[in-house]
Amino acid sequence: MAAAAPLPTTSDAHWITTWTASPQPLWAGDFPLPTHVPFNVWNQTLRQTARISVGGASVRIQLSNAYGTAPLVVGSAHLALAGDGADIVNGTDRPITFSGRRSVTIPPGAPALSDPIDLPLTALQRVSVSLYFPHPTAPSTFHWDGRQTAYVVTGDQTAEASIAPESTLTSRLFLSAILVNAPSTTRTVVALGDSITDGAGATMDRDTRWPDFLAARLADKHVAVLNAGISGARLLQDKMGDNALARLDRDVLSQPGIASVIVLIGINDISWNHMAFAPDDGAADAEQLIAGYRQIIARAHARNVRIVGATLTPFEGALKDTPLMGYYSADKERMRQSVNDWIRHSGEFDAVIDFDALLRDPAHPTRLLPAYDSGDHLHPGDAGNKAMAETVDLEALLRS
Repeated sequence: MAAAAPLPTTSDAHWITTWTASPQPLWAGDFPLPTHVPFNVWNQTLRQTARISVGGASVRIQLSNAYGTAPLVVGSAHLALAGDGADIVNGTDRPITFSGRRSVTIPPGAPALSDPIDLPLTALQRVSVSLYFPHPTAPSTFHWDGRQTAYVVTGDQTAEASIAPESTLTSRLFLSAILVNAPSTTRTVVALGDSITDGAGATMDRDTRWPDFLAARLADKHVAVLNAGISGARLLQDKMGDNALARLDRDVLSQPGIASVIVLIGINDISWNHMAFAPDDGAADAEQLIAGYRQIIARAHARNVRIVGATLTPFEGALKDTPLMGYYSADKERMRQSVNDWIRHSGEFDAVIDFDALLRDPAHPTRLLPAYDSGDHLHPGDAGNKAMAETVDLEALLRS
């Protein structure tokens, strides 16, 4: 066996996470939404693109086998600046090593952090991560709604500047974080949420989720913005990912340099009640949701992290012509109003962002304003996401 290469020195580095995609387990066929991922990847290269928030002098990637039941083998991996489509920028390709080796085997349940990669990045740059899977590999750990096209080709083409995709995906597979060696003053804000934060109504391949727009506002202030949204996520129960209380440490509080977290989650706890695809899930009430928020507040404050609560947004008419019909009802709307009243007036969050007041139609306050509606009456479109980011009070968000 060949000896591993000497590891780069990292003693003076200040590693900050600049991008994340929260890991999810692959769900079973009894759930109405398809996974849109292949049965496996085998002797194939997967090229994924991500836009970072803050830049740095060097970079690392993190892969996740959080939900795998077998070791995850990555035969080779490369990083480069993203070009058009599946291409990378000539001259920017860098091999990725793990403990000095070009391949890595990740045990079930574990992440793997790469060695530092000599590729300086500036804020809001787009990078490509290419992974080669030499063995049949089930996509057991993924992020369902990537809002970014990923490209699949046969063989190890991780170092190729231009590839001809044989298929595409819109989910993230195994790639969970990108870190940069940033200035020591760099801080981090995490957006914890569901599909509204994950960007379900945003245009594909355009980086127009509300945390993306917030990242652009904060790019010159040395503040990283991380998206910890999972489409379908709930505060108290699992289904399309672990509940927020279960993943709070992994996705939020463990992030280096974390200063603040914005919490926008709970609408699925309210709306999934009494729906055909979750018949065994107990109905959550407003008091249970408030108890869940209080747990998040307490755990954030125990880490000296500022926590900002966001009101739940209007959803009358949501998803009525989809497998999620029945998502809205008058009883569910009353619960949303009760939860929002507590978020606004309890004083338990360090600050409040009133996304409900921003996005609602003044003529019909239980509905999204048409100019901000993506069309499904639940998720804001690009204009709504931009407005959400612009309404965030940066001073209140980052106040010590």
